[in-house]
Amino acid sequence: MSPDDGTAVPSVDLLPFLAAFQRVSELAAETQQSRTSGGTTIAEVLAEHLGRDPRSLPVVAETLSPLRTVDADVALDVLAERHGGGRVVGVGGGEQRMHCSLSEIVEQSSQWRQFPVGAVDYTRTATGPDSERRVVSFGLRLLTVGGTPVAVLQRAAAPRFGMEGALEVLAPDQDDALAFLAELREAMVAHSVLRGQVVSFTAGDYEATSAGVTYHRRDPVPAADVVLPSGTLDRVTRQVLGVAEHRERLLAAGQHLKRGVLLYGPPGTGKTHTVRHLVGRADGTTVILLAGSTLQLVGVAAETARAMQPAVVVLEDCDLIAEDRSFHDGPQPLLFEVLDAMDGLAPDADVAFVLTTNRADLLERALSQRPGRVDLAVEIPLPDAVARRRLFDLYGGGQGFGGAALDDAAERTEGVTASFVKEAIRRAVLLAADDDRPAADGDLAAAVTEMTADGERITRSLLGGAAMDPDDDVDGVDGEDDDLDGGDTFGWFPEAPGPGAFRPGP
Repeated sequence: MSPDDGTAVPSVDLLPFLAAFQRVSELAAETQQSRTSGGTTIAEVLAEHLGRDPRSLPVVAETLSPLRTVDADVALDVLAERHGGGRVVGVGGGEQRMHCSLSEIVEQSSQWRQFPVGAVDYTRTATGPDSERRVVSFGLRLLTVGGTPVAVLQRAAAPRFGMEGALEVLAPDQDDALAFLAELREAMVAHSVLRGQVVSFTAGDYEATSAGVTYHRRDPVPAADVVLPSGTLDRVTRQVLGVAEHRERLLAAGQHLKRGVLLYGPPGTGKTHTVRHLVGRADGTTVILLAGSTLQLVGVAAETARAMQPAVVVLEDCDLIAEDRSFHDGPQPLLFEVLDAMDGLAPDADVAFVLTTNRADLLERALSQRPGRVDLAVEIPLPDAVARRRLFDLYGGGQGFGGAALDDAAERTEGVTASFVKEAIRRAVLLAADDDRPAADGDLAAAVTEMTADGERITRSLLGGAAMDPDDDVDGVDGEDDDLDGGDTFGWFPEAPGPGAFRPGP
C-alpha cells in the first residue's frame, strides 16, 4: 500500500523480530529457572506430602475472620498434636504470593518454578491482657489426619492487597478436606482464646467486620462498693449470674436461659459500676463490651457469645441505637440488628444481654417491653441521704475526714450522683495539696461549697447532679460519663488499642 500522496512504503519483515522476541522470552524463563533450580518449590513439597500432583486436586477454602485468626492457629496446633505432629513450611516469592490463591501458587510453582520454599511469616498477637502468641500469618502446614495427608495454607488478612484471611486445604479427596475443616472448626470453638475473657471489639480500618479485639483485666469490684437501694444489686446479680449458676436445674424445669437486663437512670448513678461488679464476679464467663461506634458490631458479638457461652454481652448507652422508631422516619439498621441478635439466640443459650441507658423513655418499645429481650428493667436512681453518706464514707474513708464532716457533706448534696461525691473528695484532697498538708474536714466543706455554688451549675449537670434552672440550660450539655472512675465510657475503652490489642493483618 501507498499513502495518499503516492509515496512508496518499504515492506517490513516481522519474522526476525518475532524470532528475537521468542528468544528473549526463552532466556527470561531460563534465568528464572536457574534462580530457583537450587531450591525446592512448593509444588514439589506438596506432591511429596500428598502423594500425587497437587494440580489435580481441588482446593477447599474457608474465609477466616480476623477475630478468629488466633483461634485457627491454636486449633491447627491442637490437631497436629492430636494426629501425631506436622510441620510448617514458608512460601517464598515476595509480595506476589499475597495476590495468589493456593491453586495459583501450585500452578505457577509447577510450571515456572516460582514460589520456592522460604521462611514462615509470623506475627505477634495478643491472647489476653498480659499474654500474646506467635501466630502463623503466611505458611503451609503439612499434617497427616487419620492416615490421610492434608496440607493447609494459613494466611492472615492483608487488606492492602485485597486479600481476606483464609484457610485453603488440599487433600487427596475433597471429602477428607471437608472433614478436616469440620474438625478444625470444633477445635477453634473448644480452644478459643476468647473463652472466659473480658473483651471489646474495635472496628477495623477497612470495614466494620474487619474487627480487632482488645482484652481487659477482670478487676473485682466488691459488692460493698456498689451503693444501690437495698435489694437492687441482688436482683440484678440473680438475673445475670444466677441463671448460669443454676443452668442445669432451669433446663430440667423447661426454663429458658437467654435473658436481658436493662439498667436505667441518670448519668453518674452507678450503672457502669454495677456492670463492673458483675464482670468481676463472672469468673470464667466470656464478657463482650460494646459502646459508641462498636455497637455496630452487635451481630458479631452475639455470634461470638453464642459460641463462647456462658457469656455476657454489655451494650453501653443502648439508646444511641435503639431509640423508639416513632422518633425517626426511616429504618434504623442498628436497631434491627440489636433485635435480631437478641431474638436469634436459642432459648437454651446461656447468654445474658446487659443494656445501660440514661434515657429509658427513648428506648424502642419492642426492645424494652417484649419478654425474652429484656426480662428485668432496674432503675439505678440518684442516691438518697443514706446512700450519699455511704458514698462519702466509701470515697473519703482513707482521707481522715471526721464523721460529722461526712454527715454534713451528705446533707448538703441532695440530688447529686456518685460521680459528684467522688469529685468532691478529689477536690478536697487537691485543696489540701495546694497547702502541702493532709486533707481536713474544712477542705471537704470547702469543696462541697465550691461545687454547689452558682458558678458550678454546668459542672453539676455534667456530673449528674440536680438539673439546672431551665433559664440556665445549655444546649448539648448532658452527663455522658456513667463511669465512677471519671474516665471514658466503661474505663475499658481507650482511644487507641494498647499493648493488649489485636489488630488484623500481618
